[in-house]
Amino acid sequence: METSILNAAQINKKITRIAYEIYEENASEKEVVLAGTVSGGYELAQKLETVLKKISPLKTTMMKVTVDRNKLTGEGAIKLDSNVNLAGKTVILVDDVLNTGQMLSYCMKTILQFPVRRLRIAVLVDRNHTLFPIKSDYTGLSIATTLQEHIQVNLKTKGKESVILKD
Repeated sequence: METSILNAAQINKKITRIAYEIYEENASEKEVVLAGTVSGGYELAQKLETVLKKISPLKTTMMKVTVDRNKLTGEGAIKLDSNVNLAGKTVILVDDVLNTGQMLSYCMKTILQFPVRRLRIAVLVDRNHTLFPIKSDYTGLSIATTLQEHIQVNLKTKGKESVILKD
């Protein structure tokens, strides 16, 4: 069974609100790096960047975070864009859904190998089932789900964006 949680208009409102929160907290920064996970966070990071450019003078840099889920705990499971210099910068790690927090914790570990100024997490949906000590700093929607339910996010199809809860 599928239940629609957010439609395109609601998603855009959530993204706009997150962008304003990012700007408010980082207005004094010279640059913010939006590090989006390739599993869904990169599309969200792109949408956040678009809104941030409309509402603020904040300079943003996009960075892809590639995750090999098959060897998540092994060497080389997390790869960052090598062209982006993270030293002294605020990095916002972006993912579409916060489930257990495992993937984001490994992404954070990789990012923290660099001397970043600050590291924050932005997610569109927080399922409240973290097994790792991960908390989102910017959250679009916090929803209680069962462990058997699955959240499916579609941000790729313009005008047809959706968040669906599946049993």
